[in-house]
Amino acid sequence: MALGVIGLSTSIVFIGGLFGVLGLILGSVALKKSGRTGTGRTKAVTGVVTSVLAIVVAVLAGFFFVWYANQTQECYRLDSFRQYTECVHRQLAGN
Repeated sequence: MALGVIGLSTSIVFIGGLFGVLGLILGSVALKKSGRTGTGRTKAVTGVVTSVLAIVVAVLAGFFFVWYANQTQECYRLDSFRQYTECVHRQLAGN
């Protein structure tokens, strides 16, 4: 459960996807073990769900990052931050 929560909270910086995968594996093992012992099922399910969410958010953040970089590619060579922000606004507005 802890790795799923950590993965979800750090998924925007892409590291969360790795924590999410690890949490998903360990959560699945815990879920299988809880079926035999009958205890800890709620924590295992929570771990699996938060891990899956962390993976999904990390993938969506990656797609957004690639899309944003593609849309603003010609703005990366400008001299000042002000010129960069103006260029980004123009590119995202479609002008």
